[in-house]
Amino acid sequence: MDNPGQPDHDPTTNQAAKEDEPPPSPPPTVLDLTSFQLHDLDSVELPTSLTELDLTTNRLSSLDPRIGHLSNLKILSFRQNLLTDAGVEPISRWAAISGLEELVLRDNQIRKIPDVSIFKRLLVFDVSYNEISTLNGLSTVSNTLKELYVSKNEVSKIEEIEHFHELQILELGSNRLRVMENMQSLKNLQELWLGRNRIREINLCGLKCIKKMSLQSNRLTSISGLEECIAVEELYLSHNGISKMEGLSTLVNLRVLDVSANKLTAVNGIENLKQLEDLWLNDNQISSLEGLSEAVAGSREKLTTIYLEHNPCAKSPNYITTLRQIFPKIEQIDSEVFA
Repeated sequence: MDNPGQPDHDPTTNQAAKEDEPPPSPPPTVLDLTSFQLHDLDSVELPTSLTELDLTTNRLSSLDPRIGHLSNLKILSFRQNLLTDAGVEPISRWAAISGLEELVLRDNQIRKIPDVSIFKRLLVFDVSYNEISTLNGLSTVSNTLKELYVSKNEVSKIEEIEHFHELQILELGSNRLRVMENMQSLKNLQELWLGRNRIREINLCGLKCIKKMSLQSNRLTSISGLEECIAVEELYLSHNGISKMEGLSTLVNLRVLDVSANKLTAVNGIENLKQLEDLWLNDNQISSLEGLSEAVAGSREKLTTIYLEHNPCAKSPNYITTLRQIFPKIEQIDSEVFA
């Protein structure tokens, strides 16, 4: 006869089964919906645990209000959508996500700097590839900002950036800028990208900490103005109207120098540079290799890449052989790479 005090099943067996079950999965923190071609987010669950939401390459023209309740959110990207000024406007009232650190609105249909003043810890702000004609509105963006991207717009004046004392990267390429100005207070700026503008004269406003700088495809006729930029390591000045290499002798940390597609007839002013690794001189009017060894005396043992094609000197007899003799550690001459 069955013992009435005996349980129907062994509790130790049940406990063992529980121990064999995998632990519950932690709530997701990243949701990547890149290239889903979504017109809205109605079919998408947005867990409150999210710290990063990537909506790159969709068809969104408005913002889902649920995003405004993701209080853990740090990174939010709407890159390559259909957002207009009206479509992005609600973000200015989303207090629950005021701790956001990175906001990307790149490649939309925005015509003015959106109001993002609610984000007091913002580090990265990207509104490149829009239809913005003025930087008005940047004055309300948090002074915590470290990276600002406003390339490929229609901006004609550098303004309202004076309070960005922590800024490290400023990207204003492909705009309508004519003057370098109002950057005096950007004491921590490390990268300055101003290619494809209408700038005629270099004015770094006293900045000395920049390590990477591009002024490609502007209207420069002189390199003068860089003398105090002693920290610069990469300098891109191609596609201008520069006829003389000058003002470079103090740039002792320079590793990459690109002055291709200018009007140079000779190489000089860089004999004291000892860190130079890449030298781009192609598409100029340099007639001879004579004197090149002395012109780059400081970096002869360091240089690994040189471009001189599309200069008259590139037609010299034994062109490649001569350059390999001048630069014992050369790895690339024009498009030719040596093992």
